[in-house]
Amino acid sequence: MTSSAPFWDKLARRYAKTPIKDQAGYERWLARVREHLGPESNVLEVGCGTGSTALLLAPTVKSYLSTDFAAGMIEIANEKLAQEPQANLRFVQADPFDESVAPAANSADGGYDAVLAFNFLHLTEDPAATTRRLTQLVKPGGLLITKTVCLGHKKILFGPLVWALRLFGKAPTVRFMTTGDVDDLMTANGLDLIETITFPKIPSQFVVAHKPAL
Repeated sequence: MTSSAPFWDKLARRYAKTPIKDQAGYERWLARVREHLGPESNVLEVGCGTGSTALLLAPTVKSYLSTDFAAGMIEIANEKLAQEPQANLRFVQADPFDESVAPAANSADGGYDAVLAFNFLHLTEDPAATTRRLTQLVKPGGLLITKTVCLGHKKILFGPLVWALRLFGKAPTVRFMTTGDVDDLMTANGLDLIETITFPKIPSQFVVAHKPAL
């Protein structure tokens, strides 16, 4: 899960200065996320990067635990938080499989109301195992909200290049997924798809998936 952490640690400062490539698309899916959160929501975000999205969403919820496995990313996120303090927001270096993100350790009895994973699943070693873990962290009746870059149609073109770059530590793990792959990950874990949006500019799939109540 964390084999790419050194890559992201090195990239963190440069990443923080990189402008959003599709600002209109970002604002669109961010607005959709807000529609599914509320003032009583206990939220977990995984793969938060430098925390920009967390800082925008946290004011709308009860509690927001924002995590990333790269220490460099969390360092920058905490610098931002120091400049814009929010009492309900915490940035923690953690992997989704770490016990530190368990609901019981974060006053989210029974699970989180929403687990968020933006531009994350395609960068994991095992998207299926990761989705299964994220589903476990969602409470019955809660939501798993994801946005995943989908480059499955370009695997033949870019796959060998990414593999070669990884040998020299110049690229992270990248899974070449399709929009269908993303949807299937959700339904395979017993989640109901309640909203999907495909963004073509940077091919990606936005999904809001509901975990049925017991």
